[in-house]
Amino acid sequence: MVREEIGKLIEKAIKELGYKVSEILVEQPRGKEYGDCATNVAMVTGKESMRIAEMIKSRIKSSIIEKIEIVKPGFINFFISKEYLQKQVGEILKEKEKFGQKIHPVKLSRFQRDTAKGGFNRVNIEFISANPTGPLTLGNGRGGFCGDVLANVFKKAGYKICREYYINDRGKQIEALKKGFYKGEKRTALQIQKENQKFITKKLKIKFDVWFSEKNLYKNKEVDKILNWLKKKKLAYEKDGALWFKSTEFRDDKDRVLVKADGEKTYFASDIAYLKNKFERGFDKLIFFWGADHYGYIARLKAAAEALGYKKEQLTVVLMQLVKLFKEGQEFKMSKRTGNYVGLEELIDEVGLDVARFFFLTRSPDSHLNFDMDLAKEQSEKNPVYYVQYAYARVSSILRKAQNNFQFSIFNFQLLNHPSELNLIKQLIRFPEIIEDTAKDFQVQRIPQYVVQLADAFHQFYENCRVISEDKELSKARFALISATKIVLKNTLDLLGISAPEKMR
Repeated sequence: MVREEIGKLIEKAIKELGYKVSEILVEQPRGKEYGDCATNVAMVTGKESMRIAEMIKSRIKSSIIEKIEIVKPGFINFFISKEYLQKQVGEILKEKEKFGQKIHPVKLSRFQRDTAKGGFNRVNIEFISANPTGPLTLGNGRGGFCGDVLANVFKKAGYKICREYYINDRGKQIEALKKGFYKGEKRTALQIQKENQKFITKKLKIKFDVWFSEKNLYKNKEVDKILNWLKKKKLAYEKDGALWFKSTEFRDDKDRVLVKADGEKTYFASDIAYLKNKFERGFDKLIFFWGADHYGYIARLKAAAEALGYKKEQLTVVLMQLVKLFKEGQEFKMSKRTGNYVGLEELIDEVGLDVARFFFLTRSPDSHLNFDMDLAKEQSEKNPVYYVQYAYARVSSILRKAQNNFQFSIFNFQLLNHPSELNLIKQLIRFPEIIEDTAKDFQVQRIPQYVVQLADAFHQFYENCRVISEDKELSKARFALISATKIVLKNTLDLLGISAPEKMR
């Protein structure tokens, strides 16, 4: 990665100057006029940031960099050399579907040891986990697609991944549901779960590695064992006839009930047993996708993790905000009572799986999502899904024509000099950085945003550069660039779980 290489050059220069910096940030600047990469390291190194920036600049020499500019109050802006960019086309063609893939997992936080030296590399991602009381909702869909894509990202980033679905098949809500049916319908809750499972696997195309039943925690006495362990460790106490967990010892705002006065065990008791079960299965990092209404539950879960002897950083909860449907510019008010309701299955039937996945992924999970039904059904470049898939289909069409008109095996990448060509290459080589950043901060919306930018760069290249020309060597080089574009587009669409059509209808 160019960003990583520049980071190493900066680190070397800082060491030569005798400065110490805990972390060197190299980021993509907001405007092209500020270069391809930028760092604020001079400003965090000392007071005389402009002088320090100049000193760092004078010590950096590399064929990767065309020029370095210093901007007040001390930013160092790097412009990537044309020669470096040209060579990257060959690297992408060589790596193909492995482009962007990590051998050793991306380091996620400071507490994590170097994975190449025995640090953690097994991640459990739990998502959807809907109560088996009815069809899946739009919120379930949003969490499902975000969780599935994040799992794809972690796998690409070098981690061993487990997608897990927690079946809430015990508790008063399920029992009440059963009692509400006639004797012949007692298995309705189980049937709903089976239908949801089939829908997730067949229609959403999400493959879970583990379907974990809450009932098994009780069947295997895991809940009783954890309660006894907490009492033995003096982390649980009795008060007013109930059993309480000393959650406040781990920075929760109050202690939490494990067993009610009537003897009924709480969901939290199950959750602690489930947490222990996951860690004992060898997972080092646990990620949960929950609805935003579960915000108040995070502190107690992290407290439980610490009580079990794990670091709170090993557990992350991603909260999903609400989804609102819009039709003809107006919010579509939904109500189950009036029958004015659109579930996840109805939405996918109406707009298609590819569009639903993409649209659900376009906003940060902690932001409300307005789903524009009219735009989702649009078969034009206004629809970002159509726009990206059209770019892939166009790339595929060009390469089919190339096979009929040219016999080529060696390309002269030095012929790729046009600004649109170089801009396209810059977008292509961002792909590994997109994976690394998303693995660190879980902001999956970065991926659909990136693939639209990549499609933009390709369409601009196609408009400005004639692919088949009288200069056969130039045509070969451009075909190579288009081949690299196809690889990265396909890799990105695969991450999103969206189809890459060779032809558009």
